[in-house]
Amino acid sequence: MANKAIFSLVLLVISGRLVLSDITFNFDNACSFPVWLSASPSIGDGDPERGPGTLEVFSMSDPWTGSIWLRTKCSYDASQVNFTCETGDCGSGSPDCQSPPPNPPVTLLNFGINQNVVSYEVSLNSGFNVPVRIQPNGGTLVEGGSGECPVVDCIKDMGDVCDPSLVAKNKDGAYVGCNSPCIALKDPKYCCTESFTGPACQPNDYSKRFKQLCQLAHTYPGDTDPPIYKCSGATSYTVTFCPL
Repeated sequence: MANKAIFSLVLLVISGRLVLSDITFNFDNACSFPVWLSASPSIGDGDPERGPGTLEVFSMSDPWTGSIWLRTKCSYDASQVNFTCETGDCGSGSPDCQSPPPNPPVTLLNFGINQNVVSYEVSLNSGFNVPVRIQPNGGTLVEGGSGECPVVDCIKDMGDVCDPSLVAKNKDGAYVGCNSPCIALKDPKYCCTESFTGPACQPNDYSKRFKQLCQLAHTYPGDTDPPIYKCSGATSYTVTFCPL
């Protein structure tokens, strides 16, 4: 931890007003490569690049509900005008990627913040690009169980079990991530749409394979195991990329 750069962003500008937030997120990039943090809607992050081994202490606004994800292998083109990423690109053409939805595959971190209560989940419904972990520091559950607020994560590389039909490749044909079957195959039974809603929305062969590696992540649209936890009173939430 001694070699990690720590940045503190305590004040956010929300709708033209300067406000204080008491929900602290620690974004810890344990990956061996740089990543670019993205969110929809915006979290007001003016410097999205996180180098390897950096920790950023970031104050989230309350209330806020949305998704956070990472972009990987980002660079400008030869003209030094258009900025693109191999995974998680939002089509902005610049390093700033606040609010536009990402191009899959991406590992999504979904949060709902309201009056110091935080709901959180790791979702593979848009695919997988980077291993992640969400760890509340302290706090107690107010929904999804009782007792201490548990960790949720997906720390294994889905590339180990990604079916060839779901593999996402870069322009050189190298693996960069694993698509969800809904996105890759566009079949209602994988998307839990049309006649596959409600009780008809069931785990499938692909989601079962994902679940074997990432038991604490949601792997298909109807997945409720684990439940979406709601935590109250945590001092902070540590979000670690590439935790192992």
